[in-house]
Amino acid sequence: MTIQILMPALSPTMTEGNLAKWLKKEGDAVKSGDVIAEIETDKATMEVEAADEGRLGKILVQAGTQGVAVNTPIAVLLEEGEDDSALAKAAAPAPAPAPAQAQAASAPAPAAAPAPQAAAAPAPAAQGGGRVFASPLARRLAEQAGLDLKAVKGTGPNGRIVKADIEAAKAGGTAKAAAPQAAAPAPAAAPAAAPAAGAAPKAAGIDAKDLSDKLGMRYKAQPNSSMRKTISRRLTEVQQTVPDYFLAIDCELDALLKVRSDLNARSKDYKLSVNDFIIRAAALTLKKFPNINAAWSEEAILRYDHVDISVAVATPTGLITPIVKKAETKGLAEISNEMKGLAERARDGKLKPEEYQGGTFSISNLGMYGIREFAAIINPPQACIMAVGAGEQRPVVKNGALAIATVMTVSVTVDHRVADGAQGAEFLAAFKKLIEDPLSMLL
Repeated sequence: MTIQILMPALSPTMTEGNLAKWLKKEGDAVKSGDVIAEIETDKATMEVEAADEGRLGKILVQAGTQGVAVNTPIAVLLEEGEDDSALAKAAAPAPAPAPAQAQAASAPAPAAAPAPQAAAAPAPAAQGGGRVFASPLARRLAEQAGLDLKAVKGTGPNGRIVKADIEAAKAGGTAKAAAPQAAAPAPAAAPAAAPAAGAAPKAAGIDAKDLSDKLGMRYKAQPNSSMRKTISRRLTEVQQTVPDYFLAIDCELDALLKVRSDLNARSKDYKLSVNDFIIRAAALTLKKFPNINAAWSEEAILRYDHVDISVAVATPTGLITPIVKKAETKGLAEISNEMKGLAERARDGKLKPEEYQGGTFSISNLGMYGIREFAAIINPPQACIMAVGAGEQRPVVKNGALAIATVMTVSVTVDHRVADGAQGAEFLAAFKKLIEDPLSMLL
């Protein structure tokens, strides 16, 4: 009998995903373990492996389709000995809404336009500065390759640009990025023709029609990716529900910088960064302060057995926090090598869900951008996040005399429900002690 291939849940919290690409075509033989498709989640693009063997009889959800619910049939697999006649008996579910349809549904349609006709309309082409329909992966690849999406012909549903189109454009040397130009105001008479322009700013309290018609302000609407929607939802949640407080402390780095230089000169197997020392120091300090390595629930405060540190990494599509698990058990070299691999996979969109979901404590370092000090937003359900600024030479007083030292400002944002101010201050003071005496974290 036929076997339905379902949209997989690639993480415990996943409810839908985008079917980015089919790696098998109808009629292809499929073995258990074969990679058959690429699925885009809110954080990464992941490969889907076949669980059964047979022949790919029919693809039900086309490449480039967005918002496919978990457990929705996406293809039908024919078992050995079955022919195409068996496909007639396989129930074909209603397809997920095409990208253009999903967008059109979010914007008010003109009263005179019948609903069925609007639903069947193809995605609007990039005319007069209109929106270009492309998958998030295709947009990222185009940006990296310097391609102009308006010059790329889409082969996905309703002309949607998918990964294969970008690869073809790169191979052909076409669609180079066009020079930036001012976007024309969104036409007031046809709101459904440019739904993103009227809908995207709405969540921020901005009426795009007023911007265009009344104020004469020009803009380009960047559709919200799944990652940006997730970031928005989580940060809004924490701002509305977590009573937090902020603490900051200055740490002198000169001793740490010397130890780092000495260790890096000893071996070519690792290249320690200041951030590696910060992760190590935070992990050791958290073991002494389990009330910070914790989470709030209505029934109890959950104190974790291990320190799993989420480290913020900036990617072309948004922020992601890969996790150094059981960081308290790892030395500097292991932390350094593991973090380099995680950061590389994060920027390539190839992290597995278990590599970025969870974590008991977060670190966000903006020192490389020259930021002296900042307050970070807690990553729920964690109770604390550490914000690290730049190490810079500052005047300090030592033994009653003015001196120069390399100083780094570190702040923490703490969930007051889990740890009181004094506990947060003690944690930060203990962290400072390790940073300023780096040899003690090598023991």
